[in-house]
Parts: sequence; C-alpha cells; structure tokens
Amino acid sequence: MTTSTDLMRKQRFLPLFLTQLLNALNDNLYKNAMVLFVVYQVYDSPEMETLISGVATALFVLPFVLFSATAGQLADMRDKTTIIRWIKFAEIIIMSVGATGLLLAARGVEIESLAIPLMFVALFAMGVHSTFFGPIKYAILPQHLHKDEVLAGTGLVEAGTYVAILVGMMLGGAMPITWSIIAVIAIALVGYLVCRWVPPAPAQTEETKVDWNPLRASRSLITFSMSNPELRYSVLAISYFWAIAAILSVQFIPLAKNVLLADKQVAAVLLVAFSAGIAIGSVSINALLKGDISARYSAPSVLVLGVLLIGFYLLCRMWNLTPSGELFTVWEFLAQPLALVLTANLLLIAVAGGMFVVPLYAFLTTRVDKSEASRSVAANNFISSVFMVVGAGIAGALGLFGIPLQEQLLLSLILCVFSASLARKLHATEALRTPDSV
Repeated sequence: MTTSTDLMRKQRFLPLFLTQLLNALNDNLYKNAMVLFVVYQVYDSPEMETLISGVATALFVLPFVLFSATAGQLADMRDKTTIIRWIKFAEIIIMSVGATGLLLAARGVEIESLAIPLMFVALFAMGVHSTFFGPIKYAILPQHLHKDEVLAGTGLVEAGTYVAILVGMMLGGAMPITWSIIAVIAIALVGYLVCRWVPPAPAQTEETKVDWNPLRASRSLITFSMSNPELRYSVLAISYFWAIAAILSVQFIPLAKNVLLADKQVAAVLLVAFSAGIAIGSVSINALLKGDISARYSAPSVLVLGVLLIGFYLLCRMWNLTPSGELFTVWEFLAQPLALVLTANLLLIAVAGGMFVVPLYAFLTTRVDKSEASRSVAANNFISSVFMVVGAGIAGALGLFGIPLQEQLLLSLILCVFSASLARKLHATEALRTPDSV
C-alpha cells in the first residue's frame, strides 16, 4: 500500500496537489468573504440571507451543469497540463473582478447595483473555472500514479481540497475585507506559478473533435455514464451525497446566525470543523481499505452520517437560547453547554462523509479506460451539479416559505438512504467482477 507520505514526496503528484489545494483555497476564501459580508453587513432577514446563500451556491454550481460535458471531452482530447495552465491564468483575471466587487462593497459604493453583481459575476466565472479544472484533478491521477497509488492520491486530493476549504473559510471569516481582496489575487498568482511544475499529461486517445453543443454533449455524457453499472452507481451515490452537502451549505451560515445566535467567526469555526472532518475521513479510508478500491464501507458510512445528522438536528432544537441582542463571539459560543458536543457532532458527520465519497471517486477513474477518465469525472460533476442546484434551490425555497432552519436539516435524511442503497448496489456489482476484469 502506498502511503500519503510517499506520494507527497513525488514530483509527479506534489505540484498537482498544491495546484488543486490553492484552487480550492481561493474559491472558498472568495465565496465565504462574499457571503459572510452580504449576510452580516447588508441584510438582516433570515429569509433573504438564506436566499442569498442559495443563489451564491446555485451560481457557483450552474456552470458544472452547463459545461461539464465539454470540459470532460476537452480534458480527454488535449494535454491536461496545458489546460491547467490556461485555467490558472484565467483565475487571475476572475479574481481581479471579484476583488473589485469586494472593494466597492467594503467602501459602501453602489453595493446592490454594482458591487454585489460584480461579486456574483466573479463567483459564476469561478464556477466555470472549476468546471474545467474538476475533471482533470482526478482523471490525471491514473496517468501519473501507479495503480496501487490511485486511492491514496484520490484521498489526498479530496483531503487537500477540504483542508483548503477549511483555511479559506477561516480566512474569509477572520480577515478584514481589505485583506481578503489582496489575498484572492495573490493566491491566484501563486497558483499559476505552481501549476507550471505539473508534469505533462498528453491525451490518451486519438479523438480530437470536441462537441461544443452543451445539450448534445451532455446527453452523450449521461448515456456514457449510465451504460457502465459501476460508474452509474458511483455517480448517482456521489450525486445524492453532494445534494446533501448543497442543502447543508445553504442552511449553514443562516443557521449559525439565527438559530445558534453566533457571529460570523463562529460560523467560520463550524465550517472549519466540517471541512476538517472531510479531510480526516478522506485520508482514513485509504488506511482502512489498504489501497484497495472498494465500496464496502460506503453504505455504512453514509448511514452513520444520517444518524449523526439527526443528532445535529436535536442539538439545534435543544439550543433554544433567547437572543440578547448581541451575537455570540467564538469564546462566548464555546462557553455554552452544548457547543462542544454540537461541534464534535458536526465533525463526525464530515468524517463519515469523507469515508463515503473518496472510494467512489476512485471508481470514476479506474473503472474506465484512461482515455475516458476525464469524461467519467465530468459525468459525475454534471449529474452531481444538477442534484446540488436542485438541493440548493429547495433549501432556498423552504426558507422563503418560512420552514424553520432546524427542520430543513431533516430534508437530507431521505437522501442518505438513497446514497446508502446505491453504495450497496455498487459493492454488489464490484463483487461480481472477475480478477481479469480488474
């Protein structure tokens, strides 16, 4: 079994790992700085705050629906490293637009008519940027890593993504808005320099014609993903999982403010706990499976996630404190009787999520030919994004209809059951594979 430490010393992995880490860091620093500013400084209505959070999530995810099919084809038919360099160059321009919006908002200049629209434009553009980078960061692994290294590499990429999300959330919640403006541009510049060290990853197919029609390409991508049973079950199980994540992400910051009565630093701490849990679960599952790509622990993991989610709901109901006019600071929040239990519960939810999803991502790149790996990941991104947009939309609509935030958490439970059922089917299909077919 290849360990995570072994891979982190190899040039064929480390530059890619750092590139995707910086990519996720900048995405989340920018998104959280923007959403936290809007929720805590612009609006003072739980319904509007949930709506804004939902719109932000949907805008970031929508490009995955529109462009995933094209991104997958392009990554399979061109050198993946060349695409990475163009993507990271585009990030510098996008972050400059977003930073302009943040700067205008910080100075109180045309906040609703110009600053917020600019921030949302940059958020959508970052979604496009991530749509084209997403298939590559997983599909490039079988080209650069040996077969027994792929699960460890996938786990590290997933863990690195969530460590970056963790740091981005911390910075977005803790830094003054002016520092966030400087940081998003600086990180984009560093990311471009680092990506220059990623080794070449030439196309593994002689196909060169990319279908630029998004509807036709998406239809073809769905047909491709659904024709392979292991790919089909992996994609659908991951998609239900990300629908859960989308629902929780829309609810999270408004829930921290309006149910837990906490300020934006507390919201950032809770998001950090969640991201740390995903990272822990992502690395732990490789040790548990000993490098074997298998879904045998995925169904139990997502069922445990559901049980823990019920616990989180009950803890939120038990919180039931009377607003005093001031939101809790981090230390005031931690002094509350249920704070540490609630935070630990959230951490464990995320650990279970990481253990569930990482082996499924490894299926996407190892159960198809290397020439189709990017399209396999793109198919997952497309279908997951549809689920996420629907989940975020439902969560936003529930807020507008006045459904309490605590009750909205229970919407995710039925999706846990669907994910577990699909993971069980995947494991059953996996067991039917002959040694020659592996």
